[in-house]
Amino acid sequence: MKTNQRSRQVAIVAILIALATIIQYFSTVLYGLFPLPIKPTLMPIVVILASVCYGPKIGAILGTYMGLYSVVYNTVVYNVAASFLFSPFVPNGNLFSFLIALVPRILIGVVPYYIYKLWQTKGGLFLAGAMGALTNTVFVLSGIFIFFQTVYQGDVMALLGAVFASNSIIELLVYAFVTMLVAPRVLKATK
Repeated sequence: MKTNQRSRQVAIVAILIALATIIQYFSTVLYGLFPLPIKPTLMPIVVILASVCYGPKIGAILGTYMGLYSVVYNTVVYNVAASFLFSPFVPNGNLFSFLIALVPRILIGVVPYYIYKLWQTKGGLFLAGAMGALTNTVFVLSGIFIFFQTVYQGDVMALLGAVFASNSIIELLVYAFVTMLVAPRVLKATK
């Protein structure tokens, strides 16, 4: 019986990793074709849903995948202005880059689960999605502020404020509504 459950978890993780990769790839292509002023990252939605629907262990695995994906992407698709924040393998990157890429993403896979466990309602799902977004935003931006504030020559507060005011609010709303709308269907299917 344990082997069947373990095989089921491996299959779920594999499917969710494939789904997260496809969503991230197509959103990158879409943002390349249509230059939008705000470009929310969509991969965390899968991590948040995994956390709420399958638990913090699978959520953390998906979050780890997201963090590693971020490191690889920022190493391969080098952007002078920001890649060093998430990849230790590019100029100005270091161990803290790896921490910023990994730790917040792992927490995205854990925090929503416990939020939803406290309030098992539609509102709890909304809050779980919002807190997943907020977890990512707070830990990534705090990491940038703590570890890389000198790189932006004193303008780090303006940069972080702009990121928070634009993408972060949109991501919070998108993650919250998608979690509230999709999670009940996934939870029902998993029972």
